[in-house]
Amino acid sequence: MRKLSMDELGRMSPEEFRQASKIPVVVVLENIRSAYNVGSVFRTCDAFLIEAIYLIGYTGCPPHKEIRKTALGAEETVTWKHFARSSEAIGELKAAGYRVFAVEQAENSIALHKTALLTEAPLAVIFGNEVTGVEQATIGECEGCIEIPQLGMKHSLNIATAAGVVLWELVRSRLD
Repeated sequence: MRKLSMDELGRMSPEEFRQASKIPVVVVLENIRSAYNVGSVFRTCDAFLIEAIYLIGYTGCPPHKEIRKTALGAEETVTWKHFARSSEAIGELKAAGYRVFAVEQAENSIALHKTALLTEAPLAVIFGNEVTGVEQATIGECEGCIEIPQLGMKHSLNIATAAGVVLWELVRSRLD
């Protein structure tokens, strides 16, 4: 076994990425404090060919040096849009036919691995603030909540880690 070279990985050019068919998922980042987390989510969305990122409220937007540091160029290729309020983004998504779910620990949440909605398209998933999570008013506008089962003591994940887990499951379920 040997590690593959960059040439062997068959990376797309930025133009090829923009033209490629995307996974019909929109990631919504609600009031994320850390631009490093935002950049990491951009990079994850690039890796999984996610359709777009919606940035809400005070979430940092490109161009931003901390986003650039962790996104490694993905902020230039992944489609993104900024909204002042989550309700504006949710309204646009619902009007376009998206099912909208918050990623949150809540009553009657759906365990990430136990839901059939993962292969239904199109889908939007909302990730909330690093401390307070998805706002209750936002949850009220969603069809439901998806919860990442956590077995340890902490029962919380960094936003960028949570996005990676959820997005991989959404993409993986579409690859089967």
